[in-house]
Amino acid sequence: MSVTTQTIISLEADKLGSLEMKFANRTANVGIIGLGYVGLPLALLFTEAGFPVTGFDVDSQKVEKLSRGESYIYRVPSTEIQAARRKKFSATVNYSDIARMDAVIICVPTPLNEQREPDLSYITNTAEAITPHLRAGQLVVLESTTYPGTTEEVLVPILEKNAHGMRAQHESNGIEHDSFYVAFSPEREDPGNNIIARCDIPKVVGGLSRRATEIASLLYQAIFRRIVPVSTPAVAEMTKLLENIYRCVNIALVNELKLLSLRMGIDVWEVIDAASTKPFGFQPFYPGPGLGGHCIPVDPFYLSWKAKELDFQTRFIELAGEINVSMPYHVVTAISMALNNARKPLNGSRVLILGVSYKKDVDDLRESPALTIIELLKQRGAIVNYHDPYFPVLLKGRHYDLQMERVPLDNIGEYDCVAIITDHSDYDYTAIVREAQLVIDTRNATRGIDSPKVVRC
Repeated sequence: MSVTTQTIISLEADKLGSLEMKFANRTANVGIIGLGYVGLPLALLFTEAGFPVTGFDVDSQKVEKLSRGESYIYRVPSTEIQAARRKKFSATVNYSDIARMDAVIICVPTPLNEQREPDLSYITNTAEAITPHLRAGQLVVLESTTYPGTTEEVLVPILEKNAHGMRAQHESNGIEHDSFYVAFSPEREDPGNNIIARCDIPKVVGGLSRRATEIASLLYQAIFRRIVPVSTPAVAEMTKLLENIYRCVNIALVNELKLLSLRMGIDVWEVIDAASTKPFGFQPFYPGPGLGGHCIPVDPFYLSWKAKELDFQTRFIELAGEINVSMPYHVVTAISMALNNARKPLNGSRVLILGVSYKKDVDDLRESPALTIIELLKQRGAIVNYHDPYFPVLLKGRHYDLQMERVPLDNIGEYDCVAIITDHSDYDYTAIVREAQLVIDTRNATRGIDSPKVVRC
């Protein structure tokens, strides 16, 4: 992918500063903080583009695996790590190396706490850790999904407080000497999407100053085909929330319509297919057992929390969140009713959960509704096992402690009920229906299979 200075910025070649020149000729040292589902693929993109890249993570096990050329993310094969290491990629837990970086990109988690309020501790801890090593002329970009105002109200004050008198360049102060640049650029990862290349996803960039936007845009232009500059970090932050809340609200709508359709004896999946034939004004969304992943279940709560500071109630968004949060409870009720119709109580019944990741064909448990469903079933006395091709064990997580091991699929008929929670492509659904006593299908994975054993919910 060629790099020019004319597609999205107005700088002329003879006016480029030293930092911009490093970005343009790809000699800039790029540091990626947080080597998870967002940070690691981003680091590999920059490495492939020719940049020397250093990945930073507090998890020493991740760093050790990367140093051995091993991957810990299913969709990132170890061969990509090995190829990157043969180029200019390395990983470390040593934050003092931040001083060598020309650009520092923060890709740390922003989960919710137990009260479903924003937990910015990963951002604040990262800011505290890198601040002693910042130097003038560096670019710092936050990619972590968060509420509008985080970059300016949370990140920048920490960076400026301990940066030896240096300031972030603001539009108002115009300072160039002894300053660093700050921008926000939301990640737009779509795990499991093998159709759209990462480099083809437009990159939104909002800097603390116009110059910060230009500099950050030039950096990202090396790996993304299209850059979308916006006026402020807050606009970029709100852009990310809008994208995900749009999906959250529409999924809530179709989930509610599914519940109504079930009572009316209508196949909501057939309805969606029919509506999808309209060539304008309609985009299909699909129901399921609940929302998962880092963004869609979390982002509405981030915005609602921020809105309360402004004495504004986001009623529409909060209602959508309530509907989606309730879906695992609906699934458990459906399992209980189906067992009851088979003259079996839920208490004491053996239930096999198929798929625990939040989305098909990905190795990501974050906010997965399957975890809630397992916990609810256990609380009601069911004997629960699970199978997922991506997770041999379920250990202690941020909001769950299941301590379970994956079971094989060679004794499906021994379970009172098999519940399809994640519709992985690896499963042979025809064989599953044939061997099972009872199947609860939350994803329409058994579509086209006509059997009295199947209950779609």
